[in-house]
Amino acid sequence: MDSDSPNRADPAPSPDQWVDLYGNYMYRYALARLSDPEVAQDIVQEALVGAIHAFKRFEGKSSIKTWLIAILKRKIVDYFRQAKNHQRMDSIESAVNGIERTFDDSGHWVTKPNDWTVNPGKAYEQREFIDILYQCITKLPERLAEIFMLREFEELSTEQICHRLEITESNCWVMLYRARMQLRSCLEINWLSDSK
Repeated sequence: MDSDSPNRADPAPSPDQWVDLYGNYMYRYALARLSDPEVAQDIVQEALVGAIHAFKRFEGKSSIKTWLIAILKRKIVDYFRQAKNHQRMDSIESAVNGIERTFDDSGHWVTKPNDWTVNPGKAYEQREFIDILYQCITKLPERLAEIFMLREFEELSTEQICHRLEITESNCWVMLYRARMQLRSCLEINWLSDSK
């Protein structure tokens, strides 16, 4: 049995046990998404401190580990939102600003995008790709960045996203589509063009 899934008779681990039980997992989780050891450590510490303050509201509907990872995901999303205000990449900015020219008034492609010849799985493993992806995310309009992060990082369902952002399901899909297309355009300019 997994140590973070105690049976109903067992009490949940207390906060003074969290670092020993979950610290390494949380750090690996954060590092895989942030690619910076110092930032990952800081975000994990923030998540643990936040969890300690919120522990009295923990209802036990999930394991402590799942609850801590949910808090960590929100801290990572917050980090990228804040990073948006500090990072500047002119080429990314121009790609995002010019993206509307790739769609006509009805939302269809003006020029269909090229097929990718790069294996996304291999590209994902490369740190440069991750860095550029995160920089592209920070250049999205705030609402599109938020909805993309909720879907891909917090792994929320469409229903959960619609509830949180107070939007319709069709609006959610349009925004996700636009976020992904803008990221694709940004990556084509800043990653794929350099990889050929």
